[in-house]
Amino acid sequence: MRIRIVSGFSAALLMSAGLLQAQQKSDSQFVAKVGDPAFAKGQGPVVSIDEAHHNYHTAEGRYKGFAELLRKDGFRVGSSSGPFSAEQLKKTEILVIANALHEKNARVWTLPTPSAFTDEEVQAVKKWVRGGGKLLLIADHMPFPGAAEKLGKAFGYEFGNGYASGPKSGIFRKADGLLKKHAITVGRKPEEAIDSVRTFTGQAFKAVDAVKPLMVFGEGHFMRYPKTANQFDGKTPRVDVNGWMHAGVRKFGKGRIAVFGEAAMFTAQTSGETRRPMGINAPGAEQNQQFCLNVLRWLSGKLEPDESR
Repeated sequence: MRIRIVSGFSAALLMSAGLLQAQQKSDSQFVAKVGDPAFAKGQGPVVSIDEAHHNYHTAEGRYKGFAELLRKDGFRVGSSSGPFSAEQLKKTEILVIANALHEKNARVWTLPTPSAFTDEEVQAVKKWVRGGGKLLLIADHMPFPGAAEKLGKAFGYEFGNGYASGPKSGIFRKADGLLKKHAITVGRKPEEAIDSVRTFTGQAFKAVDAVKPLMVFGEGHFMRYPKTANQFDGKTPRVDVNGWMHAGVRKFGKGRIAVFGEAAMFTAQTSGETRRPMGINAPGAEQNQQFCLNVLRWLSGKLEPDESR
């Protein structure tokens, strides 16, 4: 998710939820296209998009285009509107959590960034995935990584609560080694193979060896750690993130988890006064739509099925 960089009082104003919502909206002109659906209409796995944790992206909000794309692939898409518990999680097969926040940061994007989830929720989700649940966890730039830190750590991911500066134009390519070979980038057939994916800022993270990298940062890439979102100066801490991940997946017990450090790559949005395309509808993101489908198909087991299937 990219937001125009400003400073001083203007930046403080920009942190309000109302102005942020005015900047980025679901693209009402976007039409999802799926040539060869993975599942018959309405017969695929149940996908629940979290909306109970002050999420910046929801099924009827900025992830509306994403939800429509999945429905055209046969998935049954709805919302998850309550705290995570064993009972709540029984209702879904694939849980999508995108840019969750603690109530404290719902309107003010500044440190500290408390967890969006209680310890009980983290343990419930961990147990659910271990038992066969599928999780797509997305935590964009600061403050979202801080809010999702506890949940990510439960699965072996160490988030960077900052802003990553990645490849030119935000495009990760197989040709430059930043997009890795995996069932997700290979697809079911040659027409579904992914050679490049475009992202829009986000964070960089580390992970345990069990995590398979999908997208990585290279030489010269770095991450800045501001105290307040989008406010940078010469004293803002920064670290080299060469080799850190932007996306990584793993199998966990009987379940699967895919983690991404950028959220807009799954959206179909317009941004700013000029309403420029942002997401799978943007120039340079021509393969993002297929990539999104491949990610959900991998989570469902349609790609790289388990040996027991």
